[in-house]
Amino acid sequence: MKIVVLDGYTLNPGDLSWQALEALGECDIYDHTTLDQIVSRCQGAHIVLTNKTLLSAATLKQLPALTYIGVLATGTNVVDVDAATAQGIVVTNIPAYGPDAVAQMVFAHILHHKQQVALHDQAVKQGQWVTQRDFCFTLSPLTSLKGLTLGVVGYGDIGQQVAHLGAAFGMKVLITSAKPKTNLPDAIQWCERDNLLQQADIISLHCPLSAATKYMINSDSLRLLKPGCLLVNTARGDLISETDLAQWLNNGNGFAAVDVLSTEPPSSNNPLISAANITITPHIAWATLQARQNLLNIAVENVRHFQQGKVLNRIND
Repeated sequence: MKIVVLDGYTLNPGDLSWQALEALGECDIYDHTTLDQIVSRCQGAHIVLTNKTLLSAATLKQLPALTYIGVLATGTNVVDVDAATAQGIVVTNIPAYGPDAVAQMVFAHILHHKQQVALHDQAVKQGQWVTQRDFCFTLSPLTSLKGLTLGVVGYGDIGQQVAHLGAAFGMKVLITSAKPKTNLPDAIQWCERDNLLQQADIISLHCPLSAATKYMINSDSLRLLKPGCLLVNTARGDLISETDLAQWLNNGNGFAAVDVLSTEPPSSNNPLISAANITITPHIAWATLQARQNLLNIAVENVRHFQQGKVLNRIND
């Protein structure tokens, strides 16, 4: 079976090997593919792997040989799944390849805000320590995580990792999800979303994007937050109304740390880029070397099993 990878660069910028995938058949691997290149590159391909390159219904109609689409991510909104299903194309994704990596980034952002390492490192290198009378100095309050309340919105693989890390730091952990959870560890409690928003000192979003969760963080929900609350988003940009959050931040109500935005790459006028009291990373929580290798391993196994007639991680009927 001919295999085409449309946009392999983000997954593998050169530090991983495609050898295991190449062993499964004739394999064309492209770092990037523009929309007008998709059809020509995929002609005759039975298997196409994509990360963010869009596969629309119109595109799929022009690829009669295509029988399998592997999304190199968990979210599958880059594929018109209904059109693929109607055309008899199997669509798979890569679930749970790096929950530890994302949870690690959550706490990197939390510790960045609470411990202020970068701020003090910069001050030392600017010469501020050498001029001090005392053996140490601080430029902002430093905050212990122990005793703070961490609110985790969504309790899937990543949400669970974040909750357990919070408990390990001695935090009180509240979780909320579409359905109540029982039999939780002693340090973790389930509650309704509004109660969580009102009680948490730090809130971390880990729910999928859907009609019910789009813009769940908006001017109304932001009013529920404690003064000085830190909001962390490593899930999906559209969970947050960016205009409402920017206004909340610029009014000095609290802090935010995000790894995702509504459009990626963002436009230069995205209100969060110029907002006060926010830290932004460029959608890299998933991208540790180990997580990317695990993603590639799962993608290869998905393809291998499909070739053997045993489909793994299928998301369409």
